[in-house]
Amino acid sequence: MTTAAATTGRDVLRRAVSGQRGAVTLSSILAAAHQGGEALVPVVIGVVIDHAVADSSVLTLLTWLGVLAVVFLVLSYSYRFGARAAERAAERAAHDIRLSLSRRVLHSRGGTETGALAGELASIGTSDARRVGMINATLPFGISALAGLVVSAVALLRMSVPLGLLVLLGTPPLLLLAHLIGKPLEKRSEVEQERAAHASGVAADLVAGLRVLKGIGAEPAAVDRYRRTSRDSLLATVRAARAQAWHNGALLALTGIFIALVALVGGNLAANGDISVGDLVAAVGLAQFLQTPFSIFAWVNGQFAQARASAGRVATVLDSPLAVPEGSASLPAPAAGGVELSRVTHGKLRELDLSVPAGQLLGVVTVDPATATDLLDCLGRFTDPGTGTVRVDAVDLSTVDPDRVREVVLVAAHDADLFEGTLEENVRAGGPAVPDGVLAAAAADEVASTLPSGTATAVTERGRSLSGGQRQRVALARALAADTPVLVLHDPTTAVDTVTEARIAEGIAELRCGRTTIVVTTSPALLAATDRVVLLDEGRVVAEGEHAGLVRERADYRAAVLS
Repeated sequence: MTTAAATTGRDVLRRAVSGQRGAVTLSSILAAAHQGGEALVPVVIGVVIDHAVADSSVLTLLTWLGVLAVVFLVLSYSYRFGARAAERAAERAAHDIRLSLSRRVLHSRGGTETGALAGELASIGTSDARRVGMINATLPFGISALAGLVVSAVALLRMSVPLGLLVLLGTPPLLLLAHLIGKPLEKRSEVEQERAAHASGVAADLVAGLRVLKGIGAEPAAVDRYRRTSRDSLLATVRAARAQAWHNGALLALTGIFIALVALVGGNLAANGDISVGDLVAAVGLAQFLQTPFSIFAWVNGQFAQARASAGRVATVLDSPLAVPEGSASLPAPAAGGVELSRVTHGKLRELDLSVPAGQLLGVVTVDPATATDLLDCLGRFTDPGTGTVRVDAVDLSTVDPDRVREVVLVAAHDADLFEGTLEENVRAGGPAVPDGVLAAAAADEVASTLPSGTATAVTERGRSLSGGQRQRVALARALAADTPVLVLHDPTTAVDTVTEARIAEGIAELRCGRTTIVVTTSPALLAATDRVVLLDEGRVVAEGEHAGLVRERADYRAAVLS
């Protein structure tokens, strides 16, 4: 079996251009027409001087002025529509990259979140995608600058072979120097984007956990952390800007010397009578015009350097290894929901043995919060354990496609987000209707009763228009509405009062009767409503029984749930 070739930054750039080849081609043609027209302007003016002014012919003068007007008309419209096509290609390419990144990040087999902050991934999907897409707006103008140089060289060759050869032979070394000068900028741009993405990730995490930080009085530590991260990002940005300035300054100096050399050679030829006065005017005009294509080359080179750096970061996400392999086995349909973990070792879990009969409401208490996270990852097949097996209805989950696993096993994380839309749409989550009893079981009916339009009330992005407790109850209602054979809840009531928590515990037990439900929590109210409770310490089951009995008999259990 052969493995797919790794995605590189060059592949990302190639796909960005090839995916918009039509718009890029049109833009390149129009942009080349614009720069070619710009180069023809001094040539036509030279012809006017030699043929119309020198001969004192009004008709000839009017004819060439008409030609000059046509040239201006063509170059004006070419630039306008060429720029539009280039911008369209850039935006569409950036959009396609964002879609590819979104598909990879949201892939059911995961992997992109390993070692990356959510804000960092968002920065790659916005800033880096935009920079890569900009290559489609950059490339046509690079081609247009080349067209301007070619037209200038041909015009100069017709006036004088030495002038034409000077432009033709001098341009390639100048472009090579521009490429070499752009290398430091590329490296600095890569570091700049990396630091900026990390700062965005830290900021996003701090904002998401702001309430918790305030609750434990950790604002000063959080501010210090972000200040250090932001300062690092600022220094990287300043270094990149300094590299950009040196890059632009060096290219302007080189192009200025080159243009001065062209003007000097043209002046000597005119002084010796080798070219006419009109040719001299045209040559000086072309020498001044040459600054435009060389300035474009400087801009293009800088954009290419930044695009290459960003494309490398995009490629890293697209080529990140999947967290879990595919599976060909199938789970029963309908699934009964019996869950069994056999000698599972992953993260904090150490040869964990745990059996949950179908239809049981199980409470899981963990001494270490990291143990709960590792358990949820294994149950939802966000990862496969290093050793041991996780089975549902006697089928090893590592052999089942993750999409099918999540149709049977729903893991409702503690930090579940809401989406923009109505409260009802958030609970339905794409389903035809909200099942009876779901809102009441999650105490979300109380939330609806306080809103101006009830369940039809619009909820803002991430549910920011609701309080923490309200968001938590709506998210719980959404998990219950899915009605999966196995439901895993992680601390679903940490933001609600004790009276509401007791009502929710009763509602979950009633609504999920006959369905397997695992509640990972330290809430006494929820644990009291379960059929059985297990206590995990150091990754193993150290006690199990009913909540009331464990409270009486186990000091470590009391410390975990009553402290």
